Amino acid sequence: MSTLTRRGFVGATALIGAATATTGAVAAPAAARVVAASVEAATTVRPGNAQYADLARGVNQRWVGTPDWIALPRSTDQVVAVVQQALDAGKRVAVRGGGHCFEDFVGNGDVRAVIDLSAMNTIHYDARRRAVAVGAGARLGEVNEQLFKRWGVALPGGACPTVGVGGHVSGGGYGPLNRTLGLTVDHLYAVEVVVVDSSGTAHAVVASRDDRGALRELWWAHTGGGGGTFGVVTRYFFRSPGAEGAVPQRALPAPPSELLVGTVVWPWQDLDQESFVRLLQNYGAWHVAHNTPGDPEADLYSHLAVFHRSGGAVALNVQLSALAGDPERRLDAFLAAVGRGVGARARTVERHRLPWLMSTQWSGFADRPTGKRIKGKSAYHRTTFDDAQATALHRHLTRSDYDHTGSGLLIAPYGGRVNAVAPHETALAHRDSALMLMYVSEWAAAADDDRHVGFLRELYEDVYAGTGGAPAPGRSTAGAYVNYADTDLKDPRRNRSGVSWQELYFGSNHARLREVKRRWDPRNVFRHALSVEPARQRRGVR
Repeated sequence: MSTLTRRGFVGATALIGAATATTGAVAAPAAARVVAASVEAATTVRPGNAQYADLARGVNQRWVGTPDWIALPRSTDQVVAVVQQALDAGKRVAVRGGGHCFEDFVGNGDVRAVIDLSAMNTIHYDARRRAVAVGAGARLGEVNEQLFKRWGVALPGGACPTVGVGGHVSGGGYGPLNRTLGLTVDHLYAVEVVVVDSSGTAHAVVASRDDRGALRELWWAHTGGGGGTFGVVTRYFFRSPGAEGAVPQRALPAPPSELLVGTVVWPWQDLDQESFVRLLQNYGAWHVAHNTPGDPEADLYSHLAVFHRSGGAVALNVQLSALAGDPERRLDAFLAAVGRGVGARARTVERHRLPWLMSTQWSGFADRPTGKRIKGKSAYHRTTFDDAQATALHRHLTRSDYDHTGSGLLIAPYGGRVNAVAPHETALAHRDSALMLMYVSEWAAAADDDRHVGFLRELYEDVYAGTGGAPAPGRSTAGAYVNYADTDLKDPRRNRSGVSWQELYFGSNHARLREVKRRWDPRNVFRHALSVEPARQRRGVR
């Protein structure tokens, strides 16, 4: 890891449309099994096939699965058939999109059947829904390119181009345009999902924000409830609220046509504890001060990469619209505010202008992690770092008994347009934060697992020592981000905050998510270590 970056709806599904507008768990028609069994079979890879070793793993090399088979469907019908096959054979099933999961949700020994969605990556305009349809196997880089080249529009998705759309969107999705355009899920109009009813029959449904009852709740659950929980998403449909017209150019917003980007660094050798604490607090304070929707500086997005001092420097990567006001002056003002009183002089690495699509490939943000073992954690901050938090970071990042350049944290701004949406309107409840923190370690050798995982745990738990080793919701912190999955939060030895992992990830939306799970996955087919558990059946309710 560099110190500068971190990284068709046919066949069986057509039979179901009229049957889905109910308020309970939707049962598939009896014909669904017959139709699903008649579709062309998905490509299947088994142990001994040349592709198996690659397809049994994702980006994170800590987790390598041993499934009996891996299916690569090319259509929703094939997904229905594959899920039914796994169910009928009594095999636990999991889904992989881009493969960037921090935990073993797919590469788990209990998972015997894997559905790899990478072949389902088509992008087209659905005129009937007036929405852009994106296959769940598409990757963010493909989405950026196709949306902009074909229609001049964009989604506020993440910066890593190899991340899959499937899990990214289901967890909420944020990135360099989030302060002006909101989260990815704020533009999600509908989802196509393969679900399993109480009889054990797989079928597909489309749920949208225009629906009512159970269908709308299923759509809502995919706006931050996490992936691999309610079913297999095969396609997302994107149309911004209030979008007018029936052409793709009006379905989604246009990104800024040109951006000013820049990188500055503060060499670790110039930073003592006092100057480091000041740098962190300045960065956080600026974003807290510019956190409201519509703020004149909402188009400015940055990463502060704070990794172990063995990497040489603390780095700040920035982008802002080159079309708003005087961008050079605005960037200078931001850098001055972050560096005020630090003492150490920031050194400019680069500063130049890029057209928007090219900016999505800029090395300041577009990291492509590969071939590494990864441990990740996260935290939302409502305020800037207090003295204890910043001092704890300095203490661990300057330790002499640890010298790995790939361990530390990436701090990014939240807020802006994100905070214009009420917490209950989407499943992602964290709508009043100013900062998003990703704690991460990446390394190569399995023999070093305990060393690097241990370091990251110690760092994280020391930073949040005042709240029991986790970012418990309160004045300063606001919980954690489900897409940066961390099973440590489920362990009472590590999370001593008294706040459950469910509340940390889902806040006050957890109970509602459990009801969605009960209605749409009553057999708990789609599960992993941090998936939502179904609510208990209430007496007298079917």
